[in-house]
Amino acid sequence: MGTADAGTPRRGGVEVLELTVRNDQYQAVDLGPAGPSLGDMDVYSGTIVKDGRSVGRGGGSCQVVQLDGGVVTAQCVITLEVEGGSLTLQSLWTRRSSAPLDMAVTGGTGSYATARGTVRFWNIGTPAERARAEIQR
Repeated sequence: MGTADAGTPRRGGVEVLELTVRNDQYQAVDLGPAGPSLGDMDVYSGTIVKDGRSVGRGGGSCQVVQLDGGVVTAQCVITLEVEGGSLTLQSLWTRRSSAPLDMAVTGGTGSYATARGTVRFWNIGTPAERARAEIQR
């Protein structure tokens, strides 16, 4: 596994990572009655790719926390592991929304121990899924 920040541009103390996400494992857990209900979960993992090469791995889960008509909101937690440490991310997500998902960087380990910032995801759960991390450390 290579380092995710090799050759990564920095803008005013912010490390910017342009990443592709390759999901390789996924499981939907339907805990209540059939269909969306509180507590249902999506659990997933995959590979993090930068400039065509694997630079780490990630995984997480989203758990349904609110139902409002046909709108399903989930609490999502993700850990991204790269050489030098890991980043933890968290946010609420409205399922089936076409809007990008912004997740807060809530912490990290190793060289990311003091990390904060935002990671934006597009095309979630598709072969075109990508992310842009803007990290301060």
